Amino acid sequence: MTAKIILKIPKEVNKAVWSHLLPRKFLTEEAAFIFAQRISEDGSDVFRCLEWYPIPPRGFLTRSRFYLELTDETRAAAIKRAHDLGASLVELHSHYGSWPAQFSASDLLGFKEFVPHVWWRLKARPYLAIVASRSGFDGLAWVSDPKTANYIDAIVSGGTEFAPTRLSRIGDDLYDLGTV
Repeated sequence: MTAKIILKIPKEVNKAVWSHLLPRKFLTEEAAFIFAQRISEDGSDVFRCLEWYPIPPRGFLTRSRFYLELTDETRAAAIKRAHDLGASLVELHSHYGSWPAQFSASDLLGFKEFVPHVWWRLKARPYLAIVASRSGFDGLAWVSDPKTANYIDAIVSGGTEFAPTRLSRIGDDLYDLGTV
């Protein structure tokens, strides 16, 4: 059994992150990174937010209401900042619509390439990914290796614990997009 995986975000940062990801006028998907320190707390893997970075418009190669792709420079800068901080990288992005949060097939395909690269560049530090929608979030974490995803169990902020939808796929067929 794996340890609980928890992302802790200070209340004021949490509010800023969600406001960035889900603005009132939602015209395109948005993205951000959190740089988090991994600690063991009460038998859980806790990732404590050190700082966050909202992706500005110039940080996207392309984006729409239903898809986004970051520039190589944006991804490289995020990895370098995590490296400089000795931190794990947490990627967050939003999905447009009112349905429950769940990673898309294109998200999963992106993880297949990007997660091993981040693991290699950050010397085997975990990688976490969160997708947000107006109705909640879902999250995956690669804690033990770059091919095994586990659910993020909670985001904790200001003493409140938020639970994910757990609608995204994990397991041996995570990247088998023929069944998505």
